[in-house]
Amino acid sequence: MKKLTVLAFAGAALLFTACNDKKETVKDAQEVAAKTGDAYKVDLATSNVNWKAFHKGGFAPRWGTLNLKSGEITVADNAVTSGDFVIDMTTLKVDPASVTEADKKPADLEAHLKNEDFFNVTKNPTADFKITSVADLAGELPKDAVAGSNKTVSGNLTLLGKTLNVSFPAKVTVTEGKAAVEAKFTVNRTDWGIKFGTDETDPAEWMISKDIEIGINVNAAK
Repeated sequence: MKKLTVLAFAGAALLFTACNDKKETVKDAQEVAAKTGDAYKVDLATSNVNWKAFHKGGFAPRWGTLNLKSGEITVADNAVTSGDFVIDMTTLKVDPASVTEADKKPADLEAHLKNEDFFNVTKNPTADFKITSVADLAGELPKDAVAGSNKTVSGNLTLLGKTLNVSFPAKVTVTEGKAAVEAKFTVNRTDWGIKFGTDETDPAEWMISKDIEIGINVNAAK
């Protein structure tokens, strides 16, 4: 039963790839950025979080989405100064197009990701991300970054009640009365204590990636 469940999981541990060895900088939680400037409310209808994961070697990818429950961005002098986003973990979806095996069902994978092995959404129905800093992007743009990335965004990501700070390149735009943040980055799920499928003594679990690619697409208006 365990082996079948592990294979059904096929590396889809999140939210948030094994074919890219680059991980974003993760460290202890930092002080959240002060809310200065005008408040922009996140448009929940056009904002979401995408996730994608693989077996080691990049095969059998699984992907899907999560909805935001609430969110706010503050803007001063045409620049984003802070942001606070709540993710509704109960909305976790597996895209049926990513489950191509005849004996696998997206609904079964969704249920597994929501149970105690992974996100335990009954006990942890939400996750959140709070911006700690937004700085001009310096250095070479990572290969997997969103095209047009112009900032380095750092923020406290809370999953399963554990908060760590992660930094990643992002495309941040501010126009008249609107603000948007778009990003794609990779994290190691075990940093937040999501360790199902990581038993290196079990051959059935050797091929499951710990890395998760997370995509963020947030739109907000004044």
